Amino acid sequence: MRQSMKKLWMLGGSAILAGCTATGYPGAQKTVEYPAVVQGSAPQHPRSQKLSQAVGKAVSDRQRVQGPKAAPTQTQPTSNVPAVASSKMLPSTLEHHTQTREQQIQSPTSIQAVSHQTLKSGSEVDAPNNTLSGSARRPKLGVEAGRPASTQQKLTSAPSDNNSETPEILQTGADPEKLVPLPAAPDENETEADTQYVNALPMHLATALAMVGGQNPEIGLARWRVQEAYAELEQAEVLWLPSIQAGFSYHRHDGNYQASDGDIVDVNRSSLQYGFGAGATGAGTTPIPGLVARFHMADAIFQPQIAQKTAWAQGHAANVVQNQQLLEVALAYLNLLEAEQDLAVLNQSKARTQELAKLTADFAATGQGLQADADRMATELTLVESRISEVRELSDIAASRLAQELSVDASRRIIPVEPSVIPITLVPLEHSKGSLISSGLAHRPELKEAQALVAAACDQYQRQKYSPFVPSVLLGLSDSGFGGGLGTEIDNVNNRVDFDAIVTWEIRNLCFGERAQRRAACAQIEQAKYEKIRLLDQVAQEVVEAYSQVVHRSERIEITRKAIPTAMDAFERDLGRIRDGQGLPIEVLQSIRALENAERSYLNSVIEYNSAQFQLQWALGWPVTAPSSAPTLQPVSAE
Repeated sequence: MRQSMKKLWMLGGSAILAGCTATGYPGAQKTVEYPAVVQGSAPQHPRSQKLSQAVGKAVSDRQRVQGPKAAPTQTQPTSNVPAVASSKMLPSTLEHHTQTREQQIQSPTSIQAVSHQTLKSGSEVDAPNNTLSGSARRPKLGVEAGRPASTQQKLTSAPSDNNSETPEILQTGADPEKLVPLPAAPDENETEADTQYVNALPMHLATALAMVGGQNPEIGLARWRVQEAYAELEQAEVLWLPSIQAGFSYHRHDGNYQASDGDIVDVNRSSLQYGFGAGATGAGTTPIPGLVARFHMADAIFQPQIAQKTAWAQGHAANVVQNQQLLEVALAYLNLLEAEQDLAVLNQSKARTQELAKLTADFAATGQGLQADADRMATELTLVESRISEVRELSDIAASRLAQELSVDASRRIIPVEPSVIPITLVPLEHSKGSLISSGLAHRPELKEAQALVAAACDQYQRQKYSPFVPSVLLGLSDSGFGGGLGTEIDNVNNRVDFDAIVTWEIRNLCFGERAQRRAACAQIEQAKYEKIRLLDQVAQEVVEAYSQVVHRSERIEITRKAIPTAMDAFERDLGRIRDGQGLPIEVLQSIRALENAERSYLNSVIEYNSAQFQLQWALGWPVTAPSSAPTLQPVSAE
C-alpha cells in the first residue's frame, strides 16, 4: 500500500512539475487583470461558471426523468415569494431577480474566454463545449408518497433534441425508477410564507454557484494579493534601471574649516546647485546624482525569478480560495435546502397528526375512546409544532449564512426554488480510489502553490550562493547648475557634470555570514519540500475520505428510500382500519411517527450524499469537463 501511494504521489508530482515550465506553468501569465474587481463589480470565475452549468445540467436531466408531465403555465405571480419547497415557483420571478442582480454586481460579459451569462429560469445558457438548459421548477419524480408514478424515463445513448452536452463527470445519482421525492409544502402555507418573506430572494443551486466571484471579500482579497505579487515582479524586473532625481540644494558655512592641506581656516561661504543632481559642496562630487542606478548584481539576476515563482504561488492561492468558496456556498445552500424540505415534511406530519387528533377527540367525546388518548394526541401535536419552530430557526440561520457566503443583502431572505431533493452525482462511483487520488494530485491548486514556493526557495538559495562572487553596482550621473561665493554671495553660476561608477564585492562577516545565509536558504527549501509532502498526504486523505462518504451515503439513500413506501402503506392501512371502526385512533400514532422519521431520514441521506459529492469534487480540484456527446433521456413506462 505504501509503494502504491508513493507511485501516486510521484504521478501527481510529475504532473505538477510538468506544468512548472516557463511557458506552461498555470498562473505564469505576467498580466493578470481583474478590471471588474477594480470597478467594484463581481465577475464570475470560469470554474464557478462551468460548475454551475454542470450542476444545472444534472438537475435539468433529473427534471426530465418524469417525462410526459406538462410544465406549469408561466403566469405572472401575485407575489415575488414562492411557497417553501413548492413546485409553483414561476420562472419570471427568478428571471426578474437575475436581471436585478446583474445590474447590481455589473458582471462583465466575459472572463478568460468563458461566456458570462446568468442562469435564468426556463432559459438556455450556452458556454464553450457545454450547454445548460433547464427550468427553475422541477416536477416531482419517481414515487409520490409511496405510490409509483405513471411514467418514468431512462438514460439512453441516442442524441438529444436540443443537442445539449452533459459534463462527463456528471451522472444521475440513483435509478430514476427508485427515486422517492420529499413532499412539497402544503398549499395552505403559501400565504404564510408570502407574508413572512416579503423581500425574498428566490435562488437555485446553479445560480448560487454562478454567483461565487469577486464580490466575496475573501476572493477579492486573494485576487488583489495576486495583483500585488505581479507588481513586485515588475519591480524586480526593472531593478537594474536607473532612477531620475531632480531638485536643488543650498549650502552655507560659517567658521573654521579644514582645508585639503590640513590647515584650519576661518571662512564664510555659500553654494547653490540645481537641476539633475543636488547636494554638492566644494570640490566633492554630487552626493545625490540626477541619474542613479544602485543594485546588487545577484538581486538583478535572481530576484525576478524569485518574484515570478512567488506570483505563481499567489495565483494558485487565489484558486484555493475560489475552490473553498465554491464548496462553502454549495454546503450552505444544501443546509438551507435541507431545512426547507424538513419543514415541508414536518408540515405534512402536522397535518396527519391534526387529523388523528380530531379522530381521537371524537372517539373520546362519544365514549368510544379515552380522554387520556385525546390529551396524548394534543401533546403530540404540540411537540410537532415545537419541531417545526426549531426547523424554522435552522432555516433562517442557514439562509443568513448562505447570504454571507454569497455577499448578498442579508435582509433579503434566500428561498430555494427546488420543490424536492434529489441525489446529484458529480463523480461516478465507477472510478477507483487510485485514479481519483491521481486526479486530485494533478488538479489541486494547493499542490501547485507548494511547488511554486519550492521553486522560489531554490532561486533564493542560488542568490545567496552566488552573492559573494558578483558585485554591487553604483552608477551616478549629474548635470546641473552650480555656483557659490563668500558670505551670502552666489557667483559664477555655470553648468556642472559629474559621473560616478562604483563596483564593490562584499563577503559578509568574514564568510561566516555567507555560510549562515546559505544554511538559512537551504532550510527554507527543505521546509517547502516537507510542506508539499504534507499536502500530498492531505490531498490523498481528503479524496479517500470523501469517496468513502459518497459510497456509504449512496447505500443509505437506497436503504432509507425503501422505508417511505412501507411507512406510508402502514399509515394508510391503520387509518383506514380506524375509520372502519376497528381499534382506537391512538394506534395510528406510531405509524405517523414512523412515516415522519422515514421521510426525514431519506432527506438527511440525500443531503449528506450531495454534500459528500461536493466534498469529493473539491478534493479533486473541481475538474469540470464536458464530452463531445451526451446521453439523452427517453420516456419509458414505469412498469
